Amino acid sequence: MTIAVLCGGVGAARLLRGLTQVVKDEELVAIVNVGDDMTLHGLHISPDLDTITYTLANAVSTKRGWGLEGETWQAMEMVSRYGGEDWFGLGDRDLGTHLYRTQRLIQGAHLATVTGEIVRAWGINFAVLPVTNDHLRTHVMTATEGEITFQEYFVRLHHDVAVTAVRFEGSETCSPAPGVIEALEKAERIVIAPSNPVVSIDPVLAVPGIREILQERRASVVAVSPIVGGRALKGPADRLLRELGRESSVIGVARWYQDLIGSLIIDTIDHGLASEVAKLDIDPVVTESVMTTPEITVALARTVLG
Repeated sequence: MTIAVLCGGVGAARLLRGLTQVVKDEELVAIVNVGDDMTLHGLHISPDLDTITYTLANAVSTKRGWGLEGETWQAMEMVSRYGGEDWFGLGDRDLGTHLYRTQRLIQGAHLATVTGEIVRAWGINFAVLPVTNDHLRTHVMTATEGEITFQEYFVRLHHDVAVTAVRFEGSETCSPAPGVIEALEKAERIVIAPSNPVVSIDPVLAVPGIREILQERRASVVAVSPIVGGRALKGPADRLLRELGRESSVIGVARWYQDLIGSLIIDTIDHGLASEVAKLDIDPVVTESVMTTPEITVALARTVLG
């Protein structure tokens, strides 16, 4: 069975780790959000690509869920000493990834090519594709700060301001990276990972051609709800749904994806909402979905495939 997974950061990385235990490398393709990407200190930073890479390489910080284990921060301490921008923390080892990526992009390599080089260097043998090689950036409109980039919202302001709208700069003119459309068309199962629907998955769907394929292949598309018991497992997905006038529940997730998915995996805690999901012409699949142990993660991966 070939699987294509639309991915954000931490939740997607954990699901991918489970999927690697139950499918062959050549059968798995991760299609990753780059709306969170940014340029800082002259470096091209790809947070979701790196979180997925470090997690699959068993090198991610277990405490933070992002960045590398055993990281040091001396470079950022120097930036702070000089009065530079220090609101976005870059560990000393992590800087090496950004230095390499930026150098290769300056040399003319595409982001997909560089990503392939990086993941292979970490011993990852399945395809990890940025959704586009082109400029795609998530911007949020806020009640107090005006329009700001996603990282300013998420990191600098600790996602502690109300959001009134979201837009994806570059989505009108960007193109899917090589291999993305082919993977979605050929996959026997398309999976939407338990990532933030608003700012992790919607940027992927905003790339021309991708939403249309999911609409056409709706019966083959399954999503894993990132909302459990009315709350996001990580990050501001629940608040964003409410601020944008949606319900913060598995029902809100089902409605967000209604035209795209045939099935929605919901946690056992939300079993009472399964019948409401079914009314939206979406098959509710109830299972333990909070990936707190390797065993639960693998079991969830098997459910996704089934």
